[in-house]
Parts: sequence; structure tokens; C-alpha cells
Amino acid sequence: MTTSTRGAAKVPAVLVLEDGRIFRGRAYGAVGETFGEAVFSTGMTGYQETLTDPSYHRQVVVMTAPHVGNTGVNDEDAESRRIWVSGYVVRDPARVPSSWRSRRTLDEELAAQGVVGISGVDTRALTRHLRERGAMRVGIFSGNALPDEGTMLAEVRQAPEMKGADLSAEVATKEAYVVPAQGEKKFTVAAVDLGIKGMTPYRMAERGIEVHVLPATATVDDVYAVDPDGVFFSNGPGDPATADHAVSVMRGVLERGTPLFGICFGNQILGRALGFGTYKLKYGHRGINQPVQDRTTGKVEVTAHNHGFAVDAPLDKVSDTPFGRVEVSHVCLNDNVVEGLQLLDRPAFSVQYHPEAAAGPHDAAYLFDRFVSLMEGQRA
Repeated sequence: MTTSTRGAAKVPAVLVLEDGRIFRGRAYGAVGETFGEAVFSTGMTGYQETLTDPSYHRQVVVMTAPHVGNTGVNDEDAESRRIWVSGYVVRDPARVPSSWRSRRTLDEELAAQGVVGISGVDTRALTRHLRERGAMRVGIFSGNALPDEGTMLAEVRQAPEMKGADLSAEVATKEAYVVPAQGEKKFTVAAVDLGIKGMTPYRMAERGIEVHVLPATATVDDVYAVDPDGVFFSNGPGDPATADHAVSVMRGVLERGTPLFGICFGNQILGRALGFGTYKLKYGHRGINQPVQDRTTGKVEVTAHNHGFAVDAPLDKVSDTPFGRVEVSHVCLNDNVVEGLQLLDRPAFSVQYHPEAAAGPHDAAYLFDRFVSLMEGQRA
């Protein structure tokens, strides 16, 4: 990715999909070129959390909401140390942010972090195209001396695909760190960082959990060196089919019977650890308005999603695995994709979505309480 940051608002920009479709607009953020997988997010708000979610590493995010940037950028809502999206696509950028918490405009933040974007394109048409054709590679090119269309398309088609990408170690912490419990410490959890969002250990800390966040390269010995009451596997980017190390570590945890909770990528890792396959969704689930049914209670939750892969597990029966029986505990009501797994003979479960709810909604916060209950039961 090559970028500059001067005078982007009036600079021409072009978005080129790998199937040859082209959208023209204006530069937004940094000026230059960038490549990634084109995906769309259906959230009406929470763009700062989306941009800083490590799960979006190497993806170009198309915002379906037409007006983006209204609340600017603040210093409190980031989910990690930087913006991770490789490109950003909006229709109508806000001219002036209107939140008292804003410290700078979204355009300024994108430019400062070297994120190439494009504005003024028909994001509704682009989203419909991706729904029909599927997520695909894309390039954004901006500047006053753009390459010809054939050259841009050739460069897009040379970019790496998301299928087969092993990305967790690129976004995870390099050194272990501790998030202390709020108030009285009740439990210790080892959290394997595959691309963790900052709000996740905070949600656990709220419940009296001291969270030891470990690198994606952590071994089973590293996990148990913190003497955990429970083990957590986080969200993250890339293809779960490449995550052999994380799968091996999770199997080690399952063998010991330690309470286990996985989110998003962690759900896919649990699926693989149990012997299920994973597959790439046509265009994935991204946004904060996805309906999911908790099959253990029958309740429907509105949930936050960011995933392009899913677990291939049967919805209509309890499955036998090397670690006992398992059932699909949650399902997406839009397309019947597996959204959660629950072991019946060991204290372990996972969900495909993001119950830390940054940004919103909060329907699934009970899952952290369910994790606490498993650790309480194990201790008793």
C-alpha cells in the first residue's frame, strides 16, 4: 500500500473489483493505492470500533449506511492500537462531526494512519453486487495520475485471497499482558489473543476476572503457567483452516477439562478442535444488527458480527466428538449458519458473534455470565 495525505477531498479515486466492475469517486483519507477483500458492514453506527477491530485486517470495508463520520473520532472507543482495515468505502462523508466527544474528523484519522479510502460511490449498488457475486478482491486507487483500467485490474487479481490466509499472528499482541479484575478478584482467565478487541477483557474484568492476554503463539504450557480457572479464545482475521497451532492448543485445554469460551475465530477453532470443518461464506456477516437464536432458551438476540467463515456442523442432531457430545447452541436466522457450539460433557462453549458489544447491541452480554457460571461450577 502506498499513500500520501494531502488534499484528498478533491482527488479522483477508483475502486476496482476483481470481476472487472469499477466505481469512481473521490479520495477519502489517505491518497494512494490499497488492496484487500471487499466486504460490507450493515451497522448504522460504531464505525470507529469497526475500523479498529483486528478481525478486519486485510479487508476493504464498504459501509452500507449512506452517511458516515457524523460523530468524528474520539480517544476512547478504539478497540485496538490502530486502524486495521486495508481500505474504506463510504457514500456521503460527514462534512462536520457533531459529537462533543470528537477530537478529529474521520477523514483526518484515516489519513493520519495511512488508510486509503474512497467516497462518493453508490455503496448500495456495490453492496448488492457483493451479495450477488460474493466477497472478492478489490483495489482502491487515488491520485491525479491513475493507472489505466487494465493495469489496475491486473494488480487487483495479483493480490492475495482471504481463503488460505493465516493472519492472527500479524494482529495479536507480541507480549503477554494482564487486565486486572475490577473490584474483588474471583477468577483468573488465560485469553489467547487471535485478534482480540479491547472491550472483551474489559467485560470479563467487570465480572471480577483477572485476564492474562497471551500471544497467538502461546503454547498449552504458556496457558497453564498462569494457573487459569478458565481459558478464552478470541476473535481474529483470516482462514480458520490455517490455524493448526490454535487448534492444537485448544485440544490441550479440552483434554484437561478447563472451562473454555470462544468468540468468533475462537468458535471456528473450537469447531475444528472437535473435528468439524469450516468453510468460506459467500459474503459473510458484518454489522451490529444480525438476528441469532439461542437454541438453549429459544430467545432471539440482535448481535454484532464480523466473520467470513463458518463452522460446518449439523443443526439437527447432537454430534459425538473425541471430547464428548456437542450441539449447535446458536443459529443465524437469516441463513441458518452455525453461530454457537456447546459441549454437553465438558465445560466448553463458543459463539460466532461478538457479545462484548462494542459497538452494541447488548443482548448477548449474558454469555460472559455463562462463562463465569462454568468456572464457578468447576470450582465447586
